[in-house]
Amino acid sequence: MSIPSEMKVIEIAAPGGPEQLKLAMRPVPHPGEGEVLVRVAAAGVNRPDVMQRQGRYPPPPGASDLPGMEIAGEVAALGSKVTSVSIGEKVTALLPGGGYAAYAIAAAPLCLPVPAGISMIEAAAIPETYFTVWTNLFTRGGCKAGDIVLIHGGTSGIGTAAIQLAAAWGARVYATAGSEEKARACERLGAIRGINYRTEDFVDVMREATGSRGVDITLDMVAGSYVARNLEIAALEGRVVVISLLGGSRAEINMGVILTKRLTLTGSTLRSRTVAQKAEVAEAVRKNVWPLLAAGRVRPVIHATFPLAQASDAHRLLETSTHIGKIVLTL
Repeated sequence: MSIPSEMKVIEIAAPGGPEQLKLAMRPVPHPGEGEVLVRVAAAGVNRPDVMQRQGRYPPPPGASDLPGMEIAGEVAALGSKVTSVSIGEKVTALLPGGGYAAYAIAAAPLCLPVPAGISMIEAAAIPETYFTVWTNLFTRGGCKAGDIVLIHGGTSGIGTAAIQLAAAWGARVYATAGSEEKARACERLGAIRGINYRTEDFVDVMREATGSRGVDITLDMVAGSYVARNLEIAALEGRVVVISLLGGSRAEINMGVILTKRLTLTGSTLRSRTVAQKAEVAEAVRKNVWPLLAAGRVRPVIHATFPLAQASDAHRLLETSTHIGKIVLTL
């Protein structure tokens, strides 16, 4: 495969708004030991990319300073000691950064084959989203058939994946969203009930829906004032899993509720984990989620695509929160 010496990338010129995303040229990187070079066909756009652009979420040490944590493309070159993938193979990969580019470096263990029947655009919307959902809803939350699950932000990329996966597992899924249209979209994806948080109190809705039994697992990307409310409607032995802080990083909670209901309040991030730790997640996703994707039982929801050069427009759309599903950059 012919590899050029330079490539188009999107740089963050300075911390700030979407206008700080600038098209530039950089040398094509070379894969090191255990790494592969991927010719990028598409790159997912995520909230952490926005936070990095704003100067609030720096990449981990040694990672590319370019935004972009998930891609799909074709393997163009192999570093030493790589045997798990081959040149020319179509893969989707989780990155610590560098996805907004024509070529990107990925750790070989974090490259998975594009599932059968999935386009490259859809494949680029999988790694960050599905890895996050699996490790939090299933590994930390212990989601299983029959559980009552509440997903906050049901029409986000994370939310649309979480609804589908939990429903496929046999859970009874509810989801919050910011409009009637979005609430109905959650239901089309498999939620029993979409809750418009602008006109309804999810605590009241879930108390009535469960006959005051409560929620087994809440996947929360809001935090802030939501934490105490999540604990209030949790069932005995319930789990509340926090994955983002859109509503703020501080919360006042009644610890007595945790004690009397024997609750688990937990959370996690993915980007800062080691390659070995992420590889464990990747293997679990390949084993448990890839068959569902190949069978069409779950599928990435794509709201819009933008050419790489229009990354600033993609970020503007993401920040409006009017989208349903994922936004993807194409090359």
